Amino acid sequence: MQMIEIEQLPGGASPPPIRVGEITIAEADIAQEMQYHPAASAGEAQLQAARALVVRELLRRRAAELGLVAAAAEESDNDAAIAALLEQELEVPEPSDADCRRFFEADPERFSEPTRLAVRHILLAAAPDDAEARDAQYRLGAELLNELAAIPERFTEFALRHSACPSKDEGGELGWLAPGQTVAELDRALQHLPEGLHERPLASRYGWHLVCVDERLDGQRLPFEAVVERVRHTLREQATRRALRHYLLALEAEIGVEGVELDDDSALSLMQ
Repeated sequence: MQMIEIEQLPGGASPPPIRVGEITIAEADIAQEMQYHPAASAGEAQLQAARALVVRELLRRRAAELGLVAAAAEESDNDAAIAALLEQELEVPEPSDADCRRFFEADPERFSEPTRLAVRHILLAAAPDDAEARDAQYRLGAELLNELAAIPERFTEFALRHSACPSKDEGGELGWLAPGQTVAELDRALQHLPEGLHERPLASRYGWHLVCVDERLDGQRLPFEAVVERVRHTLREQATRRALRHYLLALEAEIGVEGVELDDDSALSLMQ
């Protein structure tokens, strides 16, 4: 069950505590952990942070049971003990050459050269939980886009005047972008944009982006022999994630977790 915001509870009751066995995960620790889990909302970041701390505590307890770490060990010792624990207890099969080829042939586009985009943008900043600011900035973005559609040469001027991104000093230029080089929400949208000024503001956790794609170089398909090690790494990572997920579920059932449930991304956060 997901953590419930205080204002959603009848009578303003506190959210249920999160426990691993008899250990309570402190709210202050969750707040500190949130900085490592950027998300579209504070509630989602809080949930991801809580899950990460639950996973860490489950593994720390198991490592202590096996004598890999002392109960009062330093954090760096805990990390080393968890690494040793997973090395000892996690069984991950090695993908065969046949597995790799089948996986590649099922989705060769996945291993193509990435599409690259020459992009300029103007960031109209607004926090994800500030509805009034996001509405106002969206309206401003729509007005600016109308003016840019008539006079594209004003993009640099508008970037200097309105953008909250350091790129404003370069006229909003972000240079050549490949997938994964900008915030996830904007990154997903960019992959589908043609060249030219996009007609609507694009949303991200930071606000609204006015985007102009100056040039687009679509990726080229690569032969299996050129990417076999990437394919093998992908399969090995997927197998590790599945094994870790099953391992964490077993620990959750054995030790007991209250206040939050692990999901498929819990193992991924640990791997990252």
